[in-house]
Amino acid sequence: MLDLSVVRTQKEEIIAALDKRGIDADTLIDNALAADEKRRGLQATLDQKLAAANVLAKEIGELFTSGKENEATAKKEASSALKNETKDLQSQLSEAENEVKQLLFSIPNVPNALVPAGQSEDDNEEVLRVGDIPTLSKKALPHWELATKYKLIDFELGNKITGAGFPVYTGKGARLQRALISFFLDQNTAAGYEEVQVPHLVNEASGFGTGQLPDKEGQMYHVGADDLYLIPTAEVPITNLFRGEMVAENQLPITRTGYTPCFRREAGSYGAHVRGLNRLHQFDKVEIVRLEHPDKAYDALDQMVDHVQEILKKLELPYRILRLCGGDLGFTAALTYDFEVFSTAQERWLEVSSVSNFESYQSTRLKLRFKDKEGNRQWVHTLNGSALALPRIMAGLLENNQTEDGIRIPEALVPYTGFDKIT
Repeated sequence: MLDLSVVRTQKEEIIAALDKRGIDADTLIDNALAADEKRRGLQATLDQKLAAANVLAKEIGELFTSGKENEATAKKEASSALKNETKDLQSQLSEAENEVKQLLFSIPNVPNALVPAGQSEDDNEEVLRVGDIPTLSKKALPHWELATKYKLIDFELGNKITGAGFPVYTGKGARLQRALISFFLDQNTAAGYEEVQVPHLVNEASGFGTGQLPDKEGQMYHVGADDLYLIPTAEVPITNLFRGEMVAENQLPITRTGYTPCFRREAGSYGAHVRGLNRLHQFDKVEIVRLEHPDKAYDALDQMVDHVQEILKKLELPYRILRLCGGDLGFTAALTYDFEVFSTAQERWLEVSSVSNFESYQSTRLKLRFKDKEGNRQWVHTLNGSALALPRIMAGLLENNQTEDGIRIPEALVPYTGFDKIT
């Protein structure tokens, strides 16, 4: 969420920047500031009452000590009334703090200056395109038909066990899936990211910490009996490893990578564009997360973009990078680059990674700070990216590498699969 101290001093700049998202933020900002003024007033009054109560308690103690019990008893009545007032003020303050928090939760992150204006994915800016799109024969198949032909993925069996959107990988399909996970993790750890294994369910505080709640509540699977959520991405548990922490400046950057399955309800997703692996309720993804000094966060973002590029080059897949416009930018992100690979059989681009800088938007929720050299407390800047999401990578590999006698495996993956072709 936004830092109120920054909102107070940069109100007009923030409102102008949020206009890139197509949001008229005047009322949102004014309501949050008004609620905070009310909260600050209640806090000041409560502090005064508590100070007066402390003085009175001291006076009562002194009166009892000096044998002036009648005066002490009279003051105890005043003390009791003061306690009731402070109790009522504490209740009002708690409500006011919650109101401020809820209002701030309704305001998205402020877009970076590089974010182009626009309303939808049609307005995203292509910043780079790499690789030649292969020419396939007229008999080329989409990945869901290839998966069936070569017995790599059983979509119907997944439907039987759970439902649509929960595929079962079999044989060399399962081996290729495992190979991709290991390959991605090895690439990330070689680049300096420390590997972690994290829970696949998180509590409500974790969901609020990284901004999935309340924004994406309807897209997450909720385990009602235990009030836990299945993770939509490893970003949630990995970033929340540091919730409430005060890190030293010399600890930054902190870099982590992890593999997890991801669970998304994807409510309202229908049509031919979601066939096969294009959109799933459960899928595998390897994530990279960075905690950075504010002065170095955008350099780190560029490094993450370069890192994802290197992985895609080793997979020999044609890809492009998009800078997301304000209307397509995630609620918590300040700047996002999407990576898409070209699906030759489907003749369209498929998103395989999002790399984002959240600046201090997540850390204010997480209460995640660092002490600078002068001892001042500052918000850590958080970043994360997919390196990589597996379903559409798998789709691109199968479709783009199909030949008349099988599916070729990129050279970089052969040590992980143990085979160079699926026949």
